[in-house]
Amino acid sequence: MRTWCAPDAHRPPRQARVDAPDGIGSITSYATEAAIQATGTWKNPGVGCAWADIVLTAPEAGLPLLFIEADNCTEDASVIAAKFDKYMRHFRRKVKDTDGQDKPMWRTRWSAPDPRWGDATYPPVLLVFHQVGKRSALKQMERVADLTREHWQGRWAEGGFRIYNGKMPIVATTLELLREHGPAGPAFQRFGRDDYQNLWDAIGNPRRDAALARRAEDAQRRLAQKAAEREAQRPVCADCGTKFTDDRWKASTTVEWGRGDSHPHLCDDCRHRALEAERQAAQAERERQAQERQEAETTQASQKAGGWLGRRRRS
Repeated sequence: MRTWCAPDAHRPPRQARVDAPDGIGSITSYATEAAIQATGTWKNPGVGCAWADIVLTAPEAGLPLLFIEADNCTEDASVIAAKFDKYMRHFRRKVKDTDGQDKPMWRTRWSAPDPRWGDATYPPVLLVFHQVGKRSALKQMERVADLTREHWQGRWAEGGFRIYNGKMPIVATTLELLREHGPAGPAFQRFGRDDYQNLWDAIGNPRRDAALARRAEDAQRRLAQKAAEREAQRPVCADCGTKFTDDRWKASTTVEWGRGDSHPHLCDDCRHRALEAERQAAQAERERQAQERQEAETTQASQKAGGWLGRRRRS
């Protein structure tokens, strides 16, 4: 489905459909006249309830939830701004969910990603102006932005981006810009920003995303540097030249029961061979000493026997 892209009256309808920028989602992605309860319940909206002109849910296109308001430049800006007051009252409401826990009311009906990096914004609202009435669309945008500042204005954070925690992204455009660029083009101006962006950047926080990506890259680079420095310090076996494994490295520097590693400069294999050679050498030494003792005992016994025979002959 091609959405937000009305055909040009000066071109044949078939040609307009060919030239129009692609829209978002299918017919089932859109709902109209959805209740935004500032009071009351889903079944029984109370006095002061607002009605969203369109609700777009297209998670497959990166737009899990977007409220859309249309204005023909006939209403006073204060009337439009008052509707955003109701939006904010609704977004701040909490109700008991099926598990008995408090949950934002809007999340019991619509799905949206959980907050990231402590920047918990409310769902975005898109305001589309169609220049039919006498009021200037651009003047309307400026006036509504000024009247709703408390709802959308963020605060600067370290890193050169704004945090919009507890705020509602409000984005404005005109039908002419949508016809020209479509949602993927620079047709949208978020309140508080000077430049026009595509829809995803306008409702998102690309500066924050870029800053956090740089921060993650810096952290990864620091980890890599630390790993390289540690690797440069890794011991090498004095016998075969093999680098120590992490376990061998740790064991070579561990002291237990007042004793350290017997061969801290050898790898596991060379250490095992050295220990086996030492064991065999110790065993050979024990056998040699046992043999020497046996020979000494035999010699001593022979000497004693010879001495007794000598005394017998002399007598």
